[in-house]
Amino acid sequence: MPTAGEKRHHQVLIIGGGNAGVSLAGRLLRYHVKDVAVVEPRSRHLYQPLFSHIAGGTADAFEAVRLQSAVMPKGVVWIQDKATDVSTGSSTVLLESGSAITYDHLVVCPGIQNDWTSIPGLKEAMEGPYGGSNYEYELAPKAWKLFKDLKRGTVVFTQPPGPASCDGAAQKPMYLACDHWRRQGVLGDIRVVLAVSTPTIFGMDIIDEELNRKIDEYGIEVRYSTELASVDPSGRTVELTDTATGASETIAYDVLHAVPPQSAPEWLKTTDLPAPGNHGGFVEVDPLILRHPRFPAIWSLGDAACTLNSKSGAALRMQTKVLAKNLKAVLKGKKPTAQYNQYSACPFVVSKNTVVFSEFDDKYAPMPTVPGWDNLARERRLTFIAERVLLPKVYWNLILRGRA
Repeated sequence: MPTAGEKRHHQVLIIGGGNAGVSLAGRLLRYHVKDVAVVEPRSRHLYQPLFSHIAGGTADAFEAVRLQSAVMPKGVVWIQDKATDVSTGSSTVLLESGSAITYDHLVVCPGIQNDWTSIPGLKEAMEGPYGGSNYEYELAPKAWKLFKDLKRGTVVFTQPPGPASCDGAAQKPMYLACDHWRRQGVLGDIRVVLAVSTPTIFGMDIIDEELNRKIDEYGIEVRYSTELASVDPSGRTVELTDTATGASETIAYDVLHAVPPQSAPEWLKTTDLPAPGNHGGFVEVDPLILRHPRFPAIWSLGDAACTLNSKSGAALRMQTKVLAKNLKAVLKGKKPTAQYNQYSACPFVVSKNTVVFSEFDDKYAPMPTVPGWDNLARERRLTFIAERVLLPKVYWNLILRGRA
């Protein structure tokens, strides 16, 4: 960790050592950018797509974690500290330790934060004995224990309004839990309620058709255009609000699986990097080249970037390639020409061995990357194997090294 008052300089400085920061650093090294540093305070690296499987009983918690030192590409400088501010005028990043780092180019990708306190009672409910979530590493195993032990009662699942990181992932533990309860012969004794903020379950006809079929199969009650307004942890009730009519509904629960509203990290909101009027605090970028329109030395990608796409790991993988190519070009005195096509994807795990696979653009129009996509969009065991077995291996061994 840098000492207070220490100053250093790097050609490319990356804020954030998650998927975005590490995979970009690896790709830049492959492009022969020699002076790359990553600011990341955490000592462990988490693979978030497995959180849904942990909460749904199809993965163990240890599978989703590695030491940060083990995933950092060789040749990249790891600064184990936390960014607290960016001074665009002096091209300086201030750190929690009191030190400062100057840069030629800065990539801002610290991820997204879970705003648990933004809904009254939600944080307390998650800390209590009846709340779990696949959006926190510590809460995912707790969610599975609650699902596994339940034999009868009411379970409420909530999906927040956007922007959120892979917001469709909020549904995945629900399908896995229902499949488990059906296999145990208790699904008929469990009431399952899902609140989604959108007027349909996802927004693509073929995906909505598949998910609605599973919803009917499991007997799930869906509240559309509905948001979680408050939680009473002691009384074990939630208040749901229909955003279309304004009507409220109170439901008693035995288990609550909630996904909170999300926004950019607090320190980022106070900088001059967000787009004017962007209350979420996300970094303003040209959505095609991922460069800041007001500060040419600053770039952003991933969940912290104010792009048009649905936030997801699949979107990030495409963005990494575009940003790395464009930054390489600028470092060589050329214009950035690579463009991000707003691609995103979400594999909906709908049983312990099947997935409904969606690929789409910023308008939720289909954007298939393989021939015969219509068949892959249907519930398939093949896509489950790809998502659960192959993708984690690709992530740890190729994506984080900038090779996929």
